[in-house]
This record gives sequence, structure tokens and C-alpha cells, in this order.
Amino acid sequence: MHAKKLSEAEVKEQMNVAKGWSLVNGKLHRAFECKDFVAAFGNMTRVALVAEGMNHHPDWCNVWNKVVIDLQTHSVDGLSNLDFELAVKINEIFGA
Repeated sequence: MHAKKLSEAEVKEQMNVAKGWSLVNGKLHRAFECKDFVAAFGNMTRVALVAEGMNHHPDWCNVWNKVVIDLQTHSVDGLSNLDFELAVKINEIFGA
């Protein structure tokens, strides 16, 4: 998959697709809360497999049942189409 850096207008338009995500320090940002650690880690594992398939990896952290994710495309130094594609897939995995 090829990363295409998005303009400010394109980012604003894509925010409608990335429901529940916000822009924080130039990155797509979202926090998820799961029922417990196993559910959180299970969802992270599913995201990891999707991200690896896309060759596009999130910045994230996990504390017990919470997973915090930031997306940005380092190769374009900003947000790309891949960030929004991954955000949509992450929402599906977390059932958001």
C-alpha cells in the first residue's frame, strides 16, 4: 500500500470517516476501553495483524483494559490515507 500525504482539507473530510477519532498533535488519536485486559490485548493482537498486513503500524499503549492509539505516517511526515484506513479497521475490531 502506498501512503499519500493528505492536505488539511482532505484530513477534515476524512475525519467524518474516522468516527470517534480526534486530532491531537497532528496525529489521529483514540482511546478504547474494553471489559478486561484479555479483551484489550486480544483486540490489540487483531489490530497488529491488520497493521502488519498494511505495513502501517500504530503508536499505542495498553494499561489493563484501556488501549490508547495514535496514528501518523512517518514516511510522509503527517497524516495519510493509510492512517484513516487503519482507523476504520481499528474501529471495526474494537466494535466502535
